[in-house]
Amino acid sequence: MAKNKTTFVCTQCGNDSPKWIGKCPVCGEWNTYIEEIISKQNPAQELHQGLSNYDTLKPKPILLQEIKTGEETRLDMDDQELNRVLGGGLVPGSLILIGGEPGIGKSTLVLQTVLKLKSYKTLYVSGEESAKQLKLRAERLGTDNENLFVLCETNLEQIFTHINNLQPELLIVDSIQTIYTERVESSPGSITQVRESSASLLKFAKETGTPVLLIGHINKEGSIAGPKVLEHIVDTVLQFEGDQHYMYRILRSIKNRFGSTAELGIYEMRQDGLREVNNPSELLLTQNHEGLSGVAIAATIEGIRPFLIETQALVSTAAYGTPQRSATGFDIRRMNMLLAVLEKRAGFKLVQKDVFLNIAGGLKVNDPAMDLSVISAILSSSLDIAIEREVCMSGEVGLSGEIRPVNRIEQRILEAEKLGFKKIIIPKNNLKDFDTTKSQIKIVQVKKVEEAFRELFG
Repeated sequence: MAKNKTTFVCTQCGNDSPKWIGKCPVCGEWNTYIEEIISKQNPAQELHQGLSNYDTLKPKPILLQEIKTGEETRLDMDDQELNRVLGGGLVPGSLILIGGEPGIGKSTLVLQTVLKLKSYKTLYVSGEESAKQLKLRAERLGTDNENLFVLCETNLEQIFTHINNLQPELLIVDSIQTIYTERVESSPGSITQVRESSASLLKFAKETGTPVLLIGHINKEGSIAGPKVLEHIVDTVLQFEGDQHYMYRILRSIKNRFGSTAELGIYEMRQDGLREVNNPSELLLTQNHEGLSGVAIAATIEGIRPFLIETQALVSTAAYGTPQRSATGFDIRRMNMLLAVLEKRAGFKLVQKDVFLNIAGGLKVNDPAMDLSVISAILSSSLDIAIEREVCMSGEVGLSGEIRPVNRIEQRILEAEKLGFKKIIIPKNNLKDFDTTKSQIKIVQVKKVEEAFRELFG
């Protein structure tokens, strides 16, 4: 009996090597190589045998100027948040990966979306749940679809056989880590299995023009299990995130060949499924912080949508000598930089103080315009002076203590005005062609952090 050939594959980047290596020469990570059994079939064989009826022509070179382009027809997902993150809808022939932690609501999001698509023949391949479990979830969501077919199967060859017979217009695979192909002898969920299964599904999507949605798990390091090689294969990577103890869920676009990667979709988890949040500002602002110190409201932008978010800070005397620095939803390194700016440029001593920062609602925000609200909340808690309830702010803080201009300031001002704020503090010279005479909100322009503090605390 012939001995099986094996190779070593990096779990981070997918690079393979004939022998074990301590440090990956491609991504530079240590101890990431694991042993995998090489496919027992000839690599020149047909990638998937179940699609033998699809007669495809071999591609040949073509001049770029001869390629005809037109407006891409997208599938409307009947979900404003999902359509926005995808870039306007689902592109035919695309391979979409939705990743997230177990129990965060990935399957619920996909199932309630396809239940609304009654005009498309959809095949839902479930490798984790039984047909009865999916039926119970669909009944809980309160929607039915006569064009939705469910298949509980994990063998890729069998799945393609059913695809060939059914000819679906949309394919869902839940989850890609449970699918295996007989061409590879390793166990389901391994690097080789995930890579081969994804490559077969990609070939099917491109040849037939059928959009495919894959659901993937997030491992304990926070990356999609499978590993990074899976993100290279697919067209779009969406990450569904949020704390299970909070009601809000966020859908982020990490990679998108058909749209922007800066888009953000917000959902509210309810008993009857996920509800779209069209105006997140009203939900992310608590209405009872009047008279409380350490709370500042920031006007931020994620993707194309502005919203106002609450920044909370707590400053107290260090009890154990070494001060603690903790940030939830904000970059801890940027918070330490802002604390250094406060101490050097504004003269506030926080060396012996514990500083805790939290972005309300469980959100993670990367907008530099949050800087001004962060230092204002920290100073408010340190002085125990509350910031007025109807004041919001937006501005990036530089190392010299200056307030730097931020992008799309007009949208931030209009969002604050719409929500009833009376005053907004923005960087000086940030307004160019914006007509301030029509605004009902008072616009205060500041150049340095000292000016902003005088405006807030007198």
